[in-house]
This record gives sequence, structure tokens and C-alpha cells, in this order.
Amino acid sequence: MRRVTWVLVLSLIVLHQDFWFWTDARLVLGFLPMGLFYHAVLSIAAAAVWWFVACRAWPDDLDVAPPPGGPQA
Repeated sequence: MRRVTWVLVLSLIVLHQDFWFWTDARLVLGFLPMGLFYHAVLSIAAAAVWWFVACRAWPDDLDVAPPPGGPQA
């Protein structure tokens, strides 16, 4: 799981360097510049990656409720 996490994070870092859309004058949906659209999609992908990582790497013992009398020392 650790390797998958690093591959996903490094992929996001590489994809963030979008030099190929700097001079693209096309509009998406008639009003959104291509570079801005690309970054919006990249932001959604980043959120999905971090959601996946949090769901897979979150420690199970943090989800257990403490006993009613408080923590036992």
C-alpha cells in the first residue's frame, strides 16, 4: 500500500507541471480556459487520491470510542 501511495502522489506532482497548456487558447464549455480546466480536474484527482490514501492508511484503533469512564491509566 505504501508503494501505491507514493506512486499516486508522485504522479500528481508530475502532472501538476503542465507546461503543455500554457499557450493553449482553447476554451472548454465555451468560457473556461484549457489550463484552468486542467487544474480543476487535477484538483479533483488530488482530492480523490488523498481520500483513497486516508481510507486505506487510517489506523483502525483511532476509530474506537473511548470507554465511558474515561481513559484507563
